[in-house]
Amino acid sequence: QVQLVESGGGLVQAGGSLSLVCAVTGSTIRLVALGWDRQVPGEEREMVARIRAGGRIEYADSVKGRFTISRDYTKNTMSLQMDSLKPEDTAVYYCHGVEVAGAFTDYWGQGTQVTVSS
Repeated sequence: QVQLVESGGGLVQAGGSLSLVCAVTGSTIRLVALGWDRQVPGEEREMVARIRAGGRIEYADSVKGRFTISRDYTKNTMSLQMDSLKPEDTAVYYCHGVEVAGAFTDYWGQGTQVTVSS
């Protein structure tokens, strides 16, 4: 099975930067997408950035130009570089994988807290 473990969250001031890292283990051959989502308590989980199997990258409009997603296949990691952070970026960030094996299966990391102070 696919396992995702994220790290790198923390507390920063507005305008600062953080880099999140997701360690990916298990078979990834059937993953059709791998990316980052975030969730604020009481709100729906939101897609932040995603890399599709064909290499296409998608970003939420709210983070375009500020966040950069990348994947290192040699290290089996995926990163999210977050620059120019805003208070509204405060959330729990989750590594998210989508597998297709006849049906869609979602995999999630445990989450890492990102807090941006005003």
